[in-house]
Amino acid sequence: MKKLSIWFTAILVAVGLGLLVPGPASATTSYCGLTWGSLMKADGSMSSAPVTNVRTGQHYCFDRLVVDLGAGDVPGYSVRYVGQIAQEGSGKPIPTSGGARLQVVVRAPAYDADYASTYTPANPDELSNVSGYQTFRQVVWAGSFEGQSTLGVGVRARLPFRVFTLDGPGPGSRLVVDVAHFW
Repeated sequence: MKKLSIWFTAILVAVGLGLLVPGPASATTSYCGLTWGSLMKADGSMSSAPVTNVRTGQHYCFDRLVVDLGAGDVPGYSVRYVGQIAQEGSGKPIPTSGGARLQVVVRAPAYDADYASTYTPANPDELSNVSGYQTFRQVVWAGSFEGQSTLGVGVRARLPFRVFTLDGPGPGSRLVVDVAHFW
């Protein structure tokens, strides 16, 4: 009984000195140090570089979507959360799994100057197998029309994301969309 009261007293002293009380939460602290946010991100420039591939990957703090492009300028883009993914040209809704939908518009066609397709997915309803991903639920192709291509990403919830472009490899470029696992 005496040991229990000694431990209890030690804990009370530690709490009184502030040794066991967590510090105040900071508004800038977030999951993995990410401070991206979930509002639309866009760059209005157009590109003649055609879409050539779409792929995904998993990282410790986020899931990643990469749109590969052929030779040409780095493309413009518009990425935002929407209520529903719509097919390019017709506006037909495309069912997409997940608690939220991220519309990725690449300001680049999926065809060359002769209108020959540069990207034709084997399954437009599943561009990449994302089973087992923490955030992604489905990646769908919404088409390419009038020089721009649209993809839909079904995600677990409306989570923070970032968008950036990379030159290479070679004369090509890439559009990258990272979606965090948590806030």
